[in-house]
Parts: sequence; C-alpha cells; structure tokens
Amino acid sequence: MEFGTSAPPAPPPLVHVSAKNPRLTVFEKEVLSLSDMSEALIQNFASPSTMIPRWSSKADEELVLAKQLIESAPPLKDGLYAALYRNASMFQRSYELMEQMLKVYIYKEGDTRIFHRPPLLGIYASEGWFMKHMEANRHFVTKKPKEAHLFYLPFSSLQLEETLYVPKSHDRKPLIQHLEDYADMISAKYPFWNRTEGTDHFLVACHDWVPSETKRQMANCIRAICNSDVKEGFKFGKDVSLPETNVRKSQNSLRDVGGKPPSKRKTLAFYAGNTLHGYLRPILLQYWGNNTDPDMQIHGTLPRSKDNRNYINYMKRSKYCICPRGYEVNSPRVVEAIFFECVPVIISDNFVPPFFETLNWESFAVFVAEKDVPNLKNILVSIPKKTFLQMHMRVKKVQQHFLWHPKPLKYDLFHMILHSIWYNRVFQFRPR
Repeated sequence: MEFGTSAPPAPPPLVHVSAKNPRLTVFEKEVLSLSDMSEALIQNFASPSTMIPRWSSKADEELVLAKQLIESAPPLKDGLYAALYRNASMFQRSYELMEQMLKVYIYKEGDTRIFHRPPLLGIYASEGWFMKHMEANRHFVTKKPKEAHLFYLPFSSLQLEETLYVPKSHDRKPLIQHLEDYADMISAKYPFWNRTEGTDHFLVACHDWVPSETKRQMANCIRAICNSDVKEGFKFGKDVSLPETNVRKSQNSLRDVGGKPPSKRKTLAFYAGNTLHGYLRPILLQYWGNNTDPDMQIHGTLPRSKDNRNYINYMKRSKYCICPRGYEVNSPRVVEAIFFECVPVIISDNFVPPFFETLNWESFAVFVAEKDVPNLKNILVSIPKKTFLQMHMRVKKVQQHFLWHPKPLKYDLFHMILHSIWYNRVFQFRPR
C-alpha cells in the first residue's frame, strides 16, 4: 500500500539503449514510486542488457530451459499464499528449478581477513549468514566450475571496512582498490569471469558503502546489497535487494520471534532509534515525538534494558512499525517489523524493498513518501480495520522468508537470497 506519489516525470530517460535493442522508456524522476520500479523491472527483464557469453556452455542451455519452464509455469500448487507474490506460480516453479538445477562455484582465493570470514552479529549479519550457509552447502555448491551457473565472490563488506578503512579519513580508495585487485586476479587466473565479463558472478554484501565500492570493476555482477538505492545505481532485474537483519545472538537467531495478536496491539505506531542518523528521523521526531500523541509512540533512543526488551515489547504490541531511512535508504527495522509481526511502514524514497522481483510488498506493508511524514497519522488511521487485519495476517505468512535458521529450511532467508540471484540470472541471460 503506497501513499504520497511523486511529482510528474521529467524528460531525461533513466535507461538508454541502442536502436538495435529498443525497450520502453522509463523516465527520470526525483522519486520513483513502486509502480515506477515495477515498470523498470518489467522493462529490464523484457530486454536484458547483459553480456552475451563469449562461448557457450551446458549451463547456458540449462538457463534457457529454466526460463522457458518458468514462463510456462503450471497453476499454483498448495503451500504458498498467492497474494504475497508478484506471480506465485512463476515463483514456485523457479524455486523448484533452482533446487533441481542450480550449481554455484565459490572462489577459494582472497585475503582471509576479508574473504571467507562471515560476520554473524549486528546489522550487517545478512552477508555473514549467507556466506556461512553457502560455503557449508553441499546441494548447490560444485567443485567443477565448468558446470556452474553462478560464481560466488565471498567477501564481507564489513570485514573490508574494518580491515582497510582508516577511521575519519573519508578515504575509501583502499577498499575499492582491494576489490578491483581481487577481480583482476580472478579474471587472470580463471577464464570464467572473462567469458561473461562477470555477469554470472555475484556478491552478497550489506555495508552502506557497497554500491560505490563495486560500481566499476564489479558493475556487471549480480549484486545482492542492503543499500538498494535507485539513485546509487541499483539495477532492476540484475541486482538483488538484500534484507538488512540485525542479529543480536548468533546462537539463537529466532529468539522472541512473533508478537501479540491484532486485538492486543493497542499502540497505533511505534519507532525508536538514533535521531541523528540521517535527515529524515529528526523530521519524524519533530512532528510525532515527545509523546505529543499517545497513539504515536515515536521516540529517540530508548533507555537501556536487558536484551533490548523495551524496544522488542513495543514492536510486539504495535499495529504499525515505522521504518524510516537512516543515512542510506535501508533499515533493519523492515525485517524486525516482520519478525515481530508488526505491519512495516516504510518511509524511504527510492528504496527497493527486499526480493522486489518476487514479493508483492504492497500486500503486507505500507509505503509513505518522505514528504508525507507530517500526515503520517492520518494515513495510518485512514487504513480500514479489515485491511490492517489482512496485512497483519500476510506479515505472519511472509515471515518465513525473512528468518535465519541454524540449518537452512525451504523458503527461508538463505534460500530466498539465493533464489533472487538465480531468478535474475535466468531472466537476464542472453544466449549466443
């Protein structure tokens, strides 16, 4: 559900293509609505700009077959709730084919301070949990690169920052150079990068700086990134919006999952966090903070409590959980809201929500334009009770896609990240 549409489009095109490869025009806007993003996604799938491989492989033939089978997917079987997805039948078929066909090759090289060191705690934990599960996987991982559909570049963007960035230097060049040297080494040692110019390679990285760190040498790669900002170069149909998950206890990632039923959620809306983190949060506090309205529990940083209990309890008993952007468009609150079964209210212009190519976000979340923060309560109050109850039910159903498990389970967060990478590769692939 989206509120606060953007201004009319300006003339300059967002996407430029040659006359040999025409596609529909998506116009540049200051703020892209969800419908604008969907149009860009459809355009890029209909007319992919991915490199044609320099030579063919058996894996290429399998990608062509997979696309045909997905596009002719049979009606949805039992098990999935169709309203959560753009096309539930295609998603189910694609997921089945991923399980049957996908092979991933993982490069063993890399500075051990940065590569193969998964961070499992904190707000960048998504990249670490994925790396941990991917490197331990025996079903998808192959030791034969010639049979691989995808090649994983297993670096941690958090470890990259902690290892090479000089605090307060404002100099990211050493980080960018390290990744470029790594890509050069891979392309010199193996033929696979050069076959596709990196378009069948992927990375999974959550730090805010990843878009700028990877926009040159790794620009062709499928980038699963938390900072999925249209204005920072996120490419629809190629890149993947990675959920930002704040893991506080790696031994018990599912602790406290769930929340109160709708009848016991007495608070209309809740937010708490660092008010100096970006330009939007002070505005949110200006209009709705300081307990000016008991329905709107909008706070700065809450008093410290054991295991962050105050914060968790607020989320568990609120109808809507406000998820404003920080310095960048992404926020761990989006997944936290789903984790505690609170309808997310996403206030972040040009933010591409996680798994955008698969999920129908408007069925279980509310999107409010940044300019409409002063009207936030009226927007939420205007949502009919029946609609809220339906959205709350759908949040509970979509929750399975946003959970980390000690051992991955079908349709969980690990598999959803991998599926989005697989799906984008299938639909971006252009055979010889």
